Amino acid sequence: MTERKNHNFVTGAAVLTATVAVTKVLGLLYKVPLFNILGDEGTAHFSVTYAIYNLLLSISTAGIPVAISRLISSSAALGRDRQVRRIFRSALIPFSAIGALCALIMVAFPQLLADFMGDGEITLAIRVLGPAVLLCCIIAVFRGYFQGLGDMVPTAISQVTEVLGKLLIGLPAAWLLFRRGFGTPVVTAGAISGVTAGLLIVVPILLRYKRRADVSVQPKSDPTLPDSVGKTVRTILAVSVPITIGASLMNIINLIDTKLILLRLQAGAGFSYETAKVLYGVFGKAQTLFNLPAAFIVPITVSAVPAIAAAVAERNGRESKLVMESALKLGNLIAMPAGIGLTVLAFPIFNVLYWGSDPNGPVLLAIMGVASYLVCTQLTTTAVLQANGFEKFTVLTLPVGGAVKILITWFAVGSPSVNILGGPVGTLACYGVISLLNIGYILLKVPNRPSFKKAFLAPFFCAAVMGVGAWASYSVISKLLSGALGMGHMAMALYMCAAVLTAVVIYGVLIIATGAVSREDMRFVKGGERIARALHLK
Repeated sequence: MTERKNHNFVTGAAVLTATVAVTKVLGLLYKVPLFNILGDEGTAHFSVTYAIYNLLLSISTAGIPVAISRLISSSAALGRDRQVRRIFRSALIPFSAIGALCALIMVAFPQLLADFMGDGEITLAIRVLGPAVLLCCIIAVFRGYFQGLGDMVPTAISQVTEVLGKLLIGLPAAWLLFRRGFGTPVVTAGAISGVTAGLLIVVPILLRYKRRADVSVQPKSDPTLPDSVGKTVRTILAVSVPITIGASLMNIINLIDTKLILLRLQAGAGFSYETAKVLYGVFGKAQTLFNLPAAFIVPITVSAVPAIAAAVAERNGRESKLVMESALKLGNLIAMPAGIGLTVLAFPIFNVLYWGSDPNGPVLLAIMGVASYLVCTQLTTTAVLQANGFEKFTVLTLPVGGAVKILITWFAVGSPSVNILGGPVGTLACYGVISLLNIGYILLKVPNRPSFKKAFLAPFFCAAVMGVGAWASYSVISKLLSGALGMGHMAMALYMCAAVLTAVVIYGVLIIATGAVSREDMRFVKGGERIARALHLK
């Protein structure tokens, strides 16, 4: 039984890791050309609309998959197949009602929401995105059901389908509207229509998987009566509400931050509404790249938490220490080169992807590169604390970091000499404060605490040398070839690719030569043992 669970866990983690990679690549294929179509101003409309959507989405769906999957997993393990079905049916109606209410708010009161955010031109985009909240609630119940049964494939397929909807429907719609001469508010709404359309396609796919799953869940073989609907709903809410509060908190902070940036650019820094939109739009472009590294840290935390928790439960201090060190080190081995790479190559990366944008873009991306590393550190240290039973502390650190972010936004963005640069500085400070608080608490409270020297020192050395190599190679190659090829869009892309390739080679050689990664560390990577043998890791 244990072996089967471990197999399911590893397989599930591998499926989700592969899904993250695919969805992020598809997401870039959607957002990069879209933001170039929309321009800085249209990107601002898109980002502000999404800030509203993300808050309502987190309120209505954040805790649903976790709560349902946990309860279904427990019931299935006890052979309570009737209760498995009862949980699904009991969750579907009330959570769909919550989603419908949030959707109604977006559809019926878009002008009110737009005016509150200080961007009165996004009413159509808000209305188009409204039904997506309802669809997400329905989909979240299905995903929780499948995850509770240990089947991650429907979740993976639905996530990929969702992103494909954006790419294949939203992007062509935006391009078509742009070509026909519509303004950025209408083009933005067209782009966002792909989100709703993708989710609409996902629902029948999950229904088909649900029918298949019902065949394997046979309530007739279960002699026990299921809990009442009222008791089941109360149990789901008891699990989901605390998770929802925690997840919504950061989205509330981000929503406030978005509103404050637009407000302070105008009322504090003295820019016009049009200029404020352009500046916030270029900040939104930088955020698309900023979010990439963290996506690849999540599978590590998903794998590490149960492994650490199991070692703690068995009172195996040595094992828990090793697992924590490996998780932190792997996180650093991924996050440090990604963050440093975004920072040192910010100028070519931003100008290659978003040619013709506001000149603040590369500077914003350079700061966001450092911030992206701190987000990853926050994720890994939070996972360590949660696995050791200190999850309440991690909830307390969020408002502290959020308060720092809002204060910096108010004062820095409102300064004419700093203006939009205060946005990424606030993000950097927010996650830096949370990470420091988490690390401090680990050092003070976690038994058999990990060695941060082992987890941080070697990855930092390798990433720092890689960063110097990337910067130097780009500088040298661009100077040598610019006379013949110039510094146009395609030429800059060529120089950037050469610098990235150089950085990858330098980093790969260094992590093996210095022993920065060991065979023990590869336990969190699917096929890690084979990779360790091929690289002769000890």
